[in-house]
Amino acid sequence: MAATALLGALWIARSAAPAAAVSGGRIPSPRQGFLAPDFTVELADGGTFTLSEARGGPVVVNVWASWCPPCRAEMPALQAVWQDAAPSGVMVLALNATRQDSPAAARRFAERFGLTLPIGFDVSGEVERLYQVRALPTTFFIDAEGVIRRVVVGGPLSEASLRAEVEALLAAEAE
Repeated sequence: MAATALLGALWIARSAAPAAAVSGGRIPSPRQGFLAPDFTVELADGGTFTLSEARGGPVVVNVWASWCPPCRAEMPALQAVWQDAAPSGVMVLALNATRQDSPAAARRFAERFGLTLPIGFDVSGEVERLYQVRALPTTFFIDAEGVIRRVVVGGPLSEASLRAEVEALLAAEAE
């Protein structure tokens, strides 16, 4: 009886479809070349943002906190790139690491710097865990198919660097 159970378990394990086959060939992972894990967050304007609903256009997700000096330094560049790239269908999400910050501090920061780009709140830290964020800022450049094309840990990113990454995403989309 034990041998039959063992053979049955081996057959099931051997014949199971790999995760890549079930997910269209791509396994969600927070690494370059992998499908970006889906998430939904509340936005400062009262709406919500769901990554999978943004498919069809490039997405830049910048994880930041109001107390983080490099985050503060690169925010004007993110704002400028978002203003210029949004008409091309590029979404830039400034995702506040709210578990390490607060929505009130993030809102004050946005007001003080005149930010109008979408600001999301990772209140529970779920996105930080899902994306294995270990340092702030961390920026994910995601193509129109939902694949992470580049991850930049640390900063601040210059406006020229951000623009180059966004242009690469748009060029890949045009191919």
